[in-house]
Amino acid sequence: MLAQRIITALILASLIALAVFKLSSEYFSLFLGLITLAAAWEWGNLVGVSALWKRSVFLLLLILPMLGIHFWTQILELVASIFDWTDVRSYSGALEWLVIAPILFWILVMLIIRKTPTGVLQMTVKPVFKMLIGWFVLLAAWMFLSRLKAFYGAEMIMYFLVLIWAADISAYFVGKKFGTTKLAPEISPGKTVAGMYGALLAGGLCAATLSLIYGFNFLIASDFILLSVLTVLISIYGDLFFSVVKRQRGVKDSGSLLPGHGGILDRIDSIVAAAPFFYAGILLIYKAVE
Repeated sequence: MLAQRIITALILASLIALAVFKLSSEYFSLFLGLITLAAAWEWGNLVGVSALWKRSVFLLLLILPMLGIHFWTQILELVASIFDWTDVRSYSGALEWLVIAPILFWILVMLIIRKTPTGVLQMTVKPVFKMLIGWFVLLAAWMFLSRLKAFYGAEMIMYFLVLIWAADISAYFVGKKFGTTKLAPEISPGKTVAGMYGALLAGGLCAATLSLIYGFNFLIASDFILLSVLTVLISIYGDLFFSVVKRQRGVKDSGSLLPGHGGILDRIDSIVAAAPFFYAGILLIYKAVE
């Protein structure tokens, strides 16, 4: 089973690396969009929506805002031409403010799970509200991963992915070796406190290594290390959030598309949670050095 997981992971990592470095921002956004739609289909099953037409409508409700966000600049220019506005540059940063909502959502999720994991499992939420939550978090992840590639380059988005993968691998092996105290046994019996600390340490080491490679000064390196560690922390509780949904549904995996790994959501749950937070941190760091 472990060998199958490793083989699948290596194939997926290679394909993703090719997409990150070889695809233009526009095509990478499309690539992410297809993954997001596949994850959205799985989300429909997880929250108990079995009707195909309902899931299809859900996908359509994701596609429409994706198109709006993707063509945001062109839409502004069209509006400007209609109303004879001579300058639309003041609107160029409007979409950046949208990052606040998903960050607050994931911080709230983390605090609730830490405070009352059993209570989270026992929460009763109507499928329509679960669908809305899925729409919100998946759209936000797609949007800010796309913008991370478009504005900060392939190297930055690759670093983000490596950060999450390194944290996940470290959590697994450190947890197996040293884990005794469970992090949230009601939700995910396999996760341990030691594993969490291993993931956080891996995040700090990734950031420190990159800072040395690129020669960041002390302040920028400190910010980058802090951002990476906090990003990993959010990713851990993002994973737990999706575990809650799976446990409420009574399934182990979100799907069976990936041998040894389950479904798409099983592989991207941490990324979905962490992407808006990491993007906001990078935005702030770049603003500070301008």
